[in-house]
Amino acid sequence: MVARVNTVAFAGVEVVKVDVQVQMASGLPAFSVVGLPDKAVAESRDRVRAALTALGLSLPPKRIVVNLAPADLTKEGSHFDLPIALGLLVAMNILPSDEVLDYSVLGELALDGRVMPVSGVLAAALNASERDLGLICPQEQGGEAAWANGIEILAPVTLLSLINHFKGSQVLSPPEPALNTDNDEGLDLKDIKGQDTAKRALEITAAGGHNMLMVGPPGAGKSMLAQRLPGILPPLEPAEALEVSLIHSVAGTLEGGRLLRQRPFRDPHHSASLPALAGGGLKAKPGEISLAHLGVLFLDELPEFGRATLEALRQPLETGRVAIARANAHVTYPARVQLIAAMNPCRCGYFGDPAAACGRVPRCAVDYQAKISGPLYDRMDIHLDVPAVKIQDLSLPPPSEGSAAVAARVTAARRIQRERYSSQPEAKRPRSNAEVDGRLLEEVAAPDAESRNLLLQAAERLRLTGRGYHRVLRVARTLADLDGSAELRRPHVAEALSYRRLPPGREI
Repeated sequence: MVARVNTVAFAGVEVVKVDVQVQMASGLPAFSVVGLPDKAVAESRDRVRAALTALGLSLPPKRIVVNLAPADLTKEGSHFDLPIALGLLVAMNILPSDEVLDYSVLGELALDGRVMPVSGVLAAALNASERDLGLICPQEQGGEAAWANGIEILAPVTLLSLINHFKGSQVLSPPEPALNTDNDEGLDLKDIKGQDTAKRALEITAAGGHNMLMVGPPGAGKSMLAQRLPGILPPLEPAEALEVSLIHSVAGTLEGGRLLRQRPFRDPHHSASLPALAGGGLKAKPGEISLAHLGVLFLDELPEFGRATLEALRQPLETGRVAIARANAHVTYPARVQLIAAMNPCRCGYFGDPAAACGRVPRCAVDYQAKISGPLYDRMDIHLDVPAVKIQDLSLPPPSEGSAAVAARVTAARRIQRERYSSQPEAKRPRSNAEVDGRLLEEVAAPDAESRNLLLQAAERLRLTGRGYHRVLRVARTLADLDGSAELRRPHVAEALSYRRLPPGREI
């Protein structure tokens, strides 16, 4: 007899069905796991044996073979512990095979029989729903799995409680969907004194989902501005929350099995490696750009990042996804982010200030800014100069307008965009102006004759590329949405052009 249990493996955010097959045969006592298991799966033998021993059960003195099919797919992670344990219990006639087969199972076992949290529960729950199966997962992640509607979920604390449920001596209550609490750190635009132009640019960035590069001396407030961007962004839609939480579930960063409500804000240190930022590593895990999907990726001290690391962002910024190709894996993760970057104008940080600049001006600024390649610079919709804050401004009372007022205008502009693009096919429907391209951009952002002449003149002077030209139109479309205007007018195009700069080193 071969006992079978359903479980899954993960290839990025994709879920692959895995059939756990357990056979007990006569022969010398042995316990082997086959089917290309990695080290964590191979070690499950000892964890499962110890968990069963903690329940007063011992494996029979037989030759035990556990096969994880398909055998040509590498199996990674500790979530195979629980399905292997259930397969052994079925093979020992302790649990009924027909009832166990109605579930997809994943969970790690502690040595005392507790079911420990694992990554990928949300993805496994959605896959179980598609296959008309129930789901067995750790109790701490039951709230995560409960977002998959229409399936039965068993979330035991221990292996013993799961056995008792199948035996009928205990009933496991279905978990309730869990939602993350608001991540409100009290960051408000009222905290920033002065910098009215920068606040205006931040509002435009939020309203259209645009990328932005801030350049200014130390202490000008660049990081403060970036940290307050999530506070004026609209919250995630239900479908978006599920999409974002799915990535964090696979990465194992979903706290307490609660779905995310706020848009992600990721700010990796400039020492981050290429796999850490773009994704990859031995197990092809999602990187910071995928963990920031539908949210904000903030790169402070931009030139201090490795050149190859920054160049790896160019393709994801255009396509909204990152494809990781390795010898043992080829996976794709979503990566539709708002890139917000900040940098000093030069290494000493005081270029343009005769009283504080170093003696290598202007060569130091040319060399420092040249670390940002032209193609990456061109992908920034808004180039913003953030001047030093005047001491007189710091003594003024806080501004009257805070994040709540700005967020209301941003939400209204996003609502206009959502209604405008609602007729587009769902697979290609833009979420914001920053995602509009091709013929659709020509339709919704067609400037009038006066604006077109201004745009052509500025394109010649600023040496705009085709990409830069389209990004000006997208920003102008956002400005028109903030004004409630259906048409692009000269003021919209003029302001959008004011946020473009020549590539690094060419305007110095």
